[in-house]
Amino acid sequence: MRVLITNDDGIDSPGLAALARGAVAHGWTTVVAAPARESSGTSAGLTAAEDDRRVQVERRELPGLPDVPAYAVAAHPAFIALVASQGAFGDPPDVVLSGVNRGANVGRAVLHSGTVGAALTAAVNGARAMAVSLDVGLELTEPHHWDTAVAVASTLFDRLAALPVGAVLNLNVPDRAEVGAPARAALAEFGAVRTRIKDSDDGTIALAAILIEDELEPGTDAALLAGGRPTVTPLRSVGEDPDVEVSF
Repeated sequence: MRVLITNDDGIDSPGLAALARGAVAHGWTTVVAAPARESSGTSAGLTAAEDDRRVQVERRELPGLPDVPAYAVAAHPAFIALVASQGAFGDPPDVVLSGVNRGANVGRAVLHSGTVGAALTAAVNGARAMAVSLDVGLELTEPHHWDTAVAVASTLFDRLAALPVGAVLNLNVPDRAEVGAPARAALAEFGAVRTRIKDSDDGTIALAAILIEDELEPGTDAALLAGGRPTVTPLRSVGEDPDVEVSF
């Protein structure tokens, strides 16, 4: 299998290199292409920094991966997944792995995630894809267990490769040294960490991430993850809704 590793935290993210090392250890032909800068919250946006209609691509070497081609791209992750499907980084990938993201991607808020957006974009362009996220909560400065997320993701690699083209899995892993096997979970309506607007009177909008202590719906990705269980949720990509009737 030929695999593309991307993310929305940027080319220098330790989670990106960890996931790439996991793919190499699994025996997959691996290429890394990730945003040159952090691109969190970009969903499936195709923004790219163009100069004379050209997008800047810089060759990099990632820690522990001297033989893996790696590229820093001045673009959002969904753009990278799209152009990869058209041969921008060699033969189009069979599988796209997006992550390991610094922070969980759970509930309906996955709509806004650049990590998940890259996976969904890859899926509609001929690949199978998995978004991988580590639930670091709000403690962004603490050391994180990237290898735990990769170990759990690796147990799903062969099953992902056997799925039909267009399949997407969303995996979330607790930030712990040891965790159990992932459980299939439904998407929660909301996650435990949410964004709120802070009062502002200077013509700007200030945002803050806060921890919500409301009870989470049992069986959902947010609830299981908060309880220390890795979760996996198959996602449906963009498609027609046959249940909605519109007459003219």
